[in-house]
Amino acid sequence: MVVSPNGNKISDATVRRLSKYYRSLKYAYDRGMRTISSQELADMNTLTAAQVRKDLSFFGAFGRRGLGYYVADLQRNIARILGINKTWNVALVGAGNIGRALIDYDQFRQQGFLMKVVLDNDPDKIGKVYHGIEVRDFANVEEEVKKGKIKIAIVAVPAQFAQGVVDRLVECKVRAFLNFAPITVQVPDGVFVRNENMAIELEALSFALTNRREPRRTLGE
Repeated sequence: MVVSPNGNKISDATVRRLSKYYRSLKYAYDRGMRTISSQELADMNTLTAAQVRKDLSFFGAFGRRGLGYYVADLQRNIARILGINKTWNVALVGAGNIGRALIDYDQFRQQGFLMKVVLDNDPDKIGKVYHGIEVRDFANVEEEVKKGKIKIAIVAVPAQFAQGVVDRLVECKVRAFLNFAPITVQVPDGVFVRNENMAIELEALSFALTNRREPRRTLGE
């Protein structure tokens, strides 16, 4: 749980919705919309207008009565709230299939997340270059993190190595992690982790399909 500048506790769900609002506003602006109402923004995200207004109210007053929100201004304010109005230096640990796909993911760069360091302990990968970035030896992680001024680390290693990798990076003063390893890693207070497990997401979809209720048919159908 994080706290907004005005002292409100902000849930993960609220942060995720802010990210959706940001993308919806970009979509709206690209299609010529210069103002938008809370209802329009809610409809784009399958929410209620009250939820949109509540989420935004945690951070200030952005709209005008009878007019709604200026799209560009609101997008700019949400970017500031999310911290994507500046750049962040990122390290990737694990140059396997998932890691290489992440290196090639252009939206990271477009959003200001700059891949500065790629680390691995596989001699067959160390020294190879992906998207202009040379894979370095994880054994030298302290030096690489310091040199790259790393603030965020992406962990894409097998489950049995993930906790040790995170522990080592925490010792290097890295305080934010995006974890793709299929295990929940433990971190001390003041360190933030997002666990992205694609298998769990697929299992949620399979659950939905398995347990869906078919529409009830009447005798006349």
